[in-house]
Amino acid sequence: MSDNSHPIVEVEHLWKVFPSDPKRYCFNAELIDQHLADGCVAAVRDVSFQIKTGEVFIIMGLSGSGKSTLIRCLSRLIEPTAGQVRINHQDVTAMDSKQLTEFRRTEAAMVFQHYGLLPHRNVLDNVSFGLKLRGMERPERDERAREAIEKVGLGGWETYYPEQLSGGMQQRIGIARALVQDTKILLMDEPFSGLDPLIRREMQDELLRLQGELHKTIVFVTHDVSEAIRLGDRMAVMKNGVFVQTGTPREIITNPVDDYVQRFVQDEQKISHIAEDRHKQSKVLSLEARSNEKSGHKKAQSGR
Repeated sequence: MSDNSHPIVEVEHLWKVFPSDPKRYCFNAELIDQHLADGCVAAVRDVSFQIKTGEVFIIMGLSGSGKSTLIRCLSRLIEPTAGQVRINHQDVTAMDSKQLTEFRRTEAAMVFQHYGLLPHRNVLDNVSFGLKLRGMERPERDERAREAIEKVGLGGWETYYPEQLSGGMQQRIGIARALVQDTKILLMDEPFSGLDPLIRREMQDELLRLQGELHKTIVFVTHDVSEAIRLGDRMAVMKNGVFVQTGTPREIITNPVDDYVQRFVQDEQKISHIAEDRHKQSKVLSLEARSNEKSGHKKAQSGR
């Protein structure tokens, strides 16, 4: 968890609108209602936020809420329509193609839901592939790739191919491929959503362990509120392209701003209430045990 107050990610008035006719479209935020009436889709609407260095920031929402579009706008895998993205004091929205390629290789690594592994390359070559694109010599990139593979708990699997690995192992390779870039920021778009529940839990544990060691700044997209609460320092709940509520997991669970957020967190509220009731019951039983112990002790003394 982070205690650094310096923002490393700054997003201001970000829009992503998919026009019905790209050739004739000209964006104007003041005319957004007209744009929508003409068939445009506003996936991200005037979103602004900051992320502190070393923070795990969760973007949570249902399918179609705009969360995956937003995280892809941060590195311009999807081009924003308007607004500004600054990462580590660099204006990402103003970069040319060469600067953007270098930025993606050195500043912000992406981890995808569907792994994106190269099937004809083994684990070692998959993890080191980004370093090869940088022009790094084979001995150095292999050494760094082996270190990253060890960090995600897959030492000894370097010569295996993706088809020989389970889904959880493939996702570990995806994370190792991001870690080997040694970027300050990880952008993770629902990386565990395709995994079985037990494997998903293991991967969450692994990410928490790695974060405790490496202290990366992580932007993590999910539709799972339990995952968001477990991993996040702060979280934003997204609906129809806007942030409905932003805060710590505890703030959002205890004070949902509207019915949409309430529906998201209601199961976690029930679990929290059950845990509180058990804690209270445990205290009562403990007090009763102490009382009985004292009573027995007094009776023993009076019988002497």
